[in-house]
Amino acid sequence: MNGARTRKQAKGFSKDPSGSNGAIHFPEAASPDVKENVFLFIPNIIGYSRIVLALASLYYMPLHPRTCSLLYSVSCLLDALDGIAARHFEQSTRFGAVLDMVTDRCTTACLLVFLSSAFPRWALLFQGLISLDLASHYMHMYATLAMAGSDQSHKKVDQSRSKILHLYYNNKNVLFAFCAMNEVFFIALYLLSFSSPILSPSLLLPTDGAGSSALPGNPAHPIASKLFASPYSAGALELARANKMDSFWPWVIAGVSFPVMAGKQFINIVQLVKASNWLAEGDRTARRAQGLPRKRRSS
Repeated sequence: MNGARTRKQAKGFSKDPSGSNGAIHFPEAASPDVKENVFLFIPNIIGYSRIVLALASLYYMPLHPRTCSLLYSVSCLLDALDGIAARHFEQSTRFGAVLDMVTDRCTTACLLVFLSSAFPRWALLFQGLISLDLASHYMHMYATLAMAGSDQSHKKVDQSRSKILHLYYNNKNVLFAFCAMNEVFFIALYLLSFSSPILSPSLLLPTDGAGSSALPGNPAHPIASKLFASPYSAGALELARANKMDSFWPWVIAGVSFPVMAGKQFINIVQLVKASNWLAEGDRTARRAQGLPRKRRSS
């Protein structure tokens, strides 16, 4: 056999009770004439719902922190559900894996872009985190495809190559904890941009609305009557509630999740370095096979 069978497939093997030699019966293979629609697999449908929820959270992000945080959090939690569904229904696909990774990268990048506008003085740091996240995952994915072949999952990291990445990708609890707490930290920062005068001093500054923006901290918030035709509209009331948010719990959540978020960035650095070294190792092997570098003839 070329690959290990899943538990569900293993349960399909049964011994013939009428046979004296205990012959094993294997489940029948799927008919080659059956054309499956991979795009409608249950895990991929869950992936589409994650995208819809993420887009909805982006719509509410500038003025509705509670609604945005709820939608964004549900989208992130569904990341664990699609993996469970893929294993349960035996619908693990390359398309689903790439869809999952692209959704993760894009949603996190969009939130960090907002944080860059909410905290301009830290914009360079947030831009660096976006670049690190995209670069490390792209390099890791490309190195896996180039060096291990198209059949190798990017999550199958040999322990001899990196103990840290092996633990990160092969222990589902570790993977979930790091990814979840990473997002939780950024959500906490997002809530603090609406509630903490320490991070957003403009929350304490009076303004007449001239030359101001609705984005927290960039610059001071105009009063609701300057933004909305009716000060009692849904948007005006939500903005008023946002400016009265208590910053205690967002600070607690940010403090608890910060060490894990920092660990996740360290893992991204390790992943980027290991992938770069793996590609360089392949380049050296290919050059030796081509007889490079050629020895220069002495004149």
